[in-house]
Amino acid sequence: MIETGKLDRRITLQIASTIKESGRPKTIWLELARVWAEVRDVPPSRAAEQMSEGASMANRPCRIRIRYRSDITPGMRVILDGRTLHVVSMPADLGLRGREGTEFMAEELTTAGQEP
Repeated sequence: MIETGKLDRRITLQIASTIKESGRPKTIWLELARVWAEVRDVPPSRAAEQMSEGASMANRPCRIRIRYRSDITPGMRVILDGRTLHVVSMPADLGLRGREGTEFMAEELTTAGQEP
């Protein structure tokens, strides 16, 4: 069971939607829900760094636990204290019957050496 006191961060879950703007498809992000969460940063590893267009990029992964939801999928976004994180794992159901909580991994991609 998830302890209520550990759900101490307010997050916004977002889902992508595609609209046509000037005849071209455009992705927009819609708010799915605002929920309380337990957020734990995962220690960094050297493997988490990569190169993107000549700039060194670093992933900032974290583990997020929320009350049970069945609609969390990879590709969604999480807004946390102004940071934008991408859901990168299938969710795991927590508890004896699997309906007490949901846990998933999300990560923020940042330019190495910069604070997000």
